[in-house]
Amino acid sequence: MKKLNIFLCLLFISMQSCNYKSGESIQDTTLIDPITNEVIETSVLYEVNIRQYSKEGTFSAFSKDIPGLKTLGVKIIWLMPIFPISETKRKATGGEFANLIQDPFVRDRMLGSYYAVSDYTKVNTEFGSIEDFRHLINEAHKNDMYVILDWVPNHTGWDHSWITSNPEYYTQDKNGNIIDPINPDTGESWGWQDVADLDYTNYEMRDQMLSDMKYWVEKENIDGFRCDVAGAVPLDFWESTIKELRSKKSLFMLAEAHESELVKGSHLFDMVYGWDRHHTFNKMAKSEKAPELWRESIGKDLSRYEVDDILMNFVTNHDENSWNGTVRERLSDASEVLTALSFLAPGMPLIYSGQEYDLDHRLLFFEKDQIPKEKKLMWPLLENLAKLKNNNPALNGGKNPAMYENIDLTNSKVLAFNRVKNKNKVTFVANFSNSAQAVNNPSFGSKDYITNIPENDNILNLSPWSFRILIKN
Repeated sequence: MKKLNIFLCLLFISMQSCNYKSGESIQDTTLIDPITNEVIETSVLYEVNIRQYSKEGTFSAFSKDIPGLKTLGVKIIWLMPIFPISETKRKATGGEFANLIQDPFVRDRMLGSYYAVSDYTKVNTEFGSIEDFRHLINEAHKNDMYVILDWVPNHTGWDHSWITSNPEYYTQDKNGNIIDPINPDTGESWGWQDVADLDYTNYEMRDQMLSDMKYWVEKENIDGFRCDVAGAVPLDFWESTIKELRSKKSLFMLAEAHESELVKGSHLFDMVYGWDRHHTFNKMAKSEKAPELWRESIGKDLSRYEVDDILMNFVTNHDENSWNGTVRERLSDASEVLTALSFLAPGMPLIYSGQEYDLDHRLLFFEKDQIPKEKKLMWPLLENLAKLKNNNPALNGGKNPAMYENIDLTNSKVLAFNRVKNKNKVTFVANFSNSAQAVNNPSFGSKDYITNIPENDNILNLSPWSFRILIKN
């Protein structure tokens, strides 16, 4: 009888999904186990830019592709901000305000920044309805994936109702005027004139912020948050807020920050950005001393973070793509080997929308654009790396991570290290140069992960910018 009930429940869910049409009311009826440390150990994170993901730029269009993300090992989906965007001071390409553009055709193309939120408890109709959003959550949960929302705690857009109802929620100048965010190091504006800075000395505002976050956890069944510029928010706010949110359900919390104090204790974040690693990746692509740069970077991380602190490894994200360049622009011939390093290094790897399709242009940030949908080099590479990340304990990167062991091959152009957990060992060997390299085999008798052929030669021959993954169980 129990099996019959489960079958009927799954049949009902399947029928709901198959019969769904955009705009219809649907609640998340799919049961998914709470996110756990075990899930986090093997997870791949996917950042989706709904606006640019598809021609339609909608929740519904993305939902159709969720099952395909399973082949990339994705277990957590990070949605860039889904909230309504303020019309007042709406940013346009080039940095000016959209309302100052004379040509109505050009002006209407300017959709503004996702991070200028006008209402924390609504969805942007550009992306679809709340029912479309619920269907997306349902599809993710049905495919054993968790969904986290990009939360913007530091500021709101100028259309937010708090601007008029509660101006005391905002930072004000000496004349009582609400201001945009200030760089604490310089005392000058960051240049984010499309948003108004929130004042965290106001505890009523803090309570309202918590209430809005609880809405998405309790009413819409999301699984956590990626918190924008989290280090600029007082630590005690995060301690009390995350504790309260986790009293409702198990959540995954990602901070856009690198400060180690944000991942200390059970009432703070699970993961922070590997910003220094990312910057090191960019340097490695252009340096003759890439292995040395990596060893310095990982050494700093192993000393300043505790063993159960999780770092997000990434070669691209929405900011990097739009403002600093595509993966190929920044990493050139090192694109594949550094992508592999982002999966083999301790932590959790990130895939950004379009990375899997060899995205070759900088996505427009303030207006509609579109990622390609043709599988070339990156999809099979990411698929192979994800299988290893999902299934081999030697790549565990959560609260109980696999060990990291440096290997010195006495070759300044070749990087090598082991990841080890229990009886599982993965060895990464990579040539960071334009010339072929021959090195002693650091894992004799292991199998090559890609070819599944035993490596029984004493010498490994590496072509330029190539890597080998050697498996020993």
